[in-house]
Amino acid sequence: MEQPIALREWAVAVKALEAGKQIMVLRKGGIAEETREFRLESPSFFLFPSYEHQREQLVKPGADPSVAETIAAFNASPDTITISSYADVVADIEVTDSETLQKLEPYHLWTEQYAEERLKWKKTKPLHVLLLRVYLLDRPVALPNGDQYGGCKSWLRLASEVSRADARPVLGDEAFQEQLQAVKHALDRRGAGAGQPH
Repeated sequence: MEQPIALREWAVAVKALEAGKQIMVLRKGGIAEETREFRLESPSFFLFPSYEHQREQLVKPGADPSVAETIAAFNASPDTITISSYADVVADIEVTDSETLQKLEPYHLWTEQYAEERLKWKKTKPLHVLLLRVYLLDRPVALPNGDQYGGCKSWLRLASEVSRADARPVLGDEAFQEQLQAVKHALDRRGAGAGQPH
């Protein structure tokens, strides 16, 4: 049986997704990616919280929990990683210009400066904005935090089976559609140079 796939994302962003505070992630690819760029390897995946690179100054003030709180929780139990959600990709939007990125600023927790840095890193490659429908697992799974989860890679294969049975959507249909349409409305006003939704 194939191992479940997971997307590594900052723990503070995973918490925001799980709380329904945002429905997007911004991806450019990790240093250790085989292709040196981000590719959507699966239309659905578990969310794997990461703690190494997140910084308080790169997140807008008022994040709940804060970066410091997520790190403190991890330090209390560093030998395990808890998988508590998975996501279905609703859209994979390629962004190539600052103007379009700025229109998305109200809909995510990262600072404008950090989002701009992500856009400019590997500037020949587009920034992928994934719009996600997120589900909370009925039974979160604590995985041993082994070496196989190290390195700057976007995609991970989980060493243990994780069940999606009885998972429930973070946002109801109406609330999710409201957020989705707000993002799409912002993108409809984008200028030349923006990527198209896939």
